[in-house]
Amino acid sequence: MEQTNACNNLKGRHILLGITGSIAAYKAAMVCRLLKTAGAEVQVVMTALAKEFITPLTMATLSKNPILVEFFDPENGQWNSHVKLGEWADCFLIAPATANTMAKMVGGIADNLLLTSYLSARCPVVVAPAMDLDMYAHPATQQNLRILADRHVGIVEPGDGELASGLVGKGRMAEPDEIVAFVNELFSEKKKSLEGKHFVVTAGATIESIDPVRFISNHSSGKMGYAISEELARRGARVTLVSGRTALDCPPGVDRVDVLSADEMYEATVEAYGRSDGGVMCAAVADYTPLEAADHKLKKSDDDLVIRLRRTRDIAARLGAEKGSRLLVGFALETDHEEVNAESKLHKKHFDFIVLNSLRDAGAGFRGDTNKVALIDDHGREDLPLMSKRDVAVHIVDKMESLL
Repeated sequence: MEQTNACNNLKGRHILLGITGSIAAYKAAMVCRLLKTAGAEVQVVMTALAKEFITPLTMATLSKNPILVEFFDPENGQWNSHVKLGEWADCFLIAPATANTMAKMVGGIADNLLLTSYLSARCPVVVAPAMDLDMYAHPATQQNLRILADRHVGIVEPGDGELASGLVGKGRMAEPDEIVAFVNELFSEKKKSLEGKHFVVTAGATIESIDPVRFISNHSSGKMGYAISEELARRGARVTLVSGRTALDCPPGVDRVDVLSADEMYEATVEAYGRSDGGVMCAAVADYTPLEAADHKLKKSDDDLVIRLRRTRDIAARLGAEKGSRLLVGFALETDHEEVNAESKLHKKHFDFIVLNSLRDAGAGFRGDTNKVALIDDHGREDLPLMSKRDVAVHIVDKMESLL
């Protein structure tokens, strides 16, 4: 209930709540109740299959409005106008949103009242995906999510956990309080603090080929850089994410440029930075790459294998040399002499500040969902406690805003 009390932007708002055929439909009851408790007026539209998972009577009782399923009432022929629904709503929230419904939204298919209402909606649209992990991870679903995000559909990211199939993974619908908080944020009267700004963020690991099979890389997951990109976008900034290899989904509203090698990342980052207001260099970029990559698989022999390496081009140094009035943030992952090395990098690369984390700190560094960092600039050092990478991203972007 504490979450609902904080949702003070919902009072008097018209929320059209769409429910599709998913086992997660039971959560829609709590979503509806939280919206009503926050002072919103709720009208529910359901697909025919959704009725197999939660009854219209339940939703009518909670919303205090008749439930709409068909284009007209078969008893009296009264027309349920999708146009009027689209005009009435201040937000169209679809929770749960199945893979099937999202695919139809992308394709413009209008074979039920919910989908025709979506195509008629003039208001912000939000989806809360819910499905099994393999369906969520499927390239078709991921492509559809990217297309919806590009069309400014808000996406409440699903969580990890046990699914109806018995499998464990990503795909379960976000919790009702998270969904309602997301919708509440849409109605914030405060202007996006970074609206009109453009930032370049690098993230993930680069891959340096030895031959067509083998490569040199590192353990970076990209989670920190992706969290920063998401936070910048949430505050209204345009974000170009130059990403090395990662298993992460592109954050909503972010333009991602996929690269593999350090040279590819150099070219993409320099090009994007030239038309930006600043950059965050978070990627784990290889300092060295094989002098020559074999065009065939190197076969094993009894002799040692010697691979000659050359220095890669320094992305941060190039950006620092031409930064002018732009903002530039760096990262330093160290194992010894942490502060000395970080301060040296801060001045050498002309960073406005640098984010230092040590592999010696438990819970910090690669792969995990937490980090423990220090923010260092010419005025001193701010040590942050162990926290989620998303919370670290909030602190980093707060500091960026203070310097703009």
